[in-house]
Amino acid sequence: MTYRHPDPGQIRIEDVLSALGNPVRLSVVQVLDAGGEHNCGSVLELLDITAKSTMTHHWRVLRESGVILQQPSGRENLLTLRRAELDSRYPGLLDAILTGARGDKA
Repeated sequence: MTYRHPDPGQIRIEDVLSALGNPVRLSVVQVLDAGGEHNCGSVLELLDITAKSTMTHHWRVLRESGVILQQPSGRENLLTLRRAELDSRYPGLLDAILTGARGDKA
């Protein structure tokens, strides 16, 4: 299985903002911001989410907006935040959103 990911030049700010406007997807990005690859199951565990079928939609939105890379690895999918591409395309945007999200929880 292969997934569609936009090239960095195709990442649109309105798609990124729409994807990150959902609290579940924003939480996923906060987990992935720690760096490295994470399998879908570990992200679900960290966020205490049991509805795997709903997450399929969230993975797709994040992937197609250019926020994450989703790559099959055996029976799992590995997720990676596309931080370098997002920072290059929209400098400071991801940091501002993540800082704001942390502030909202305080």
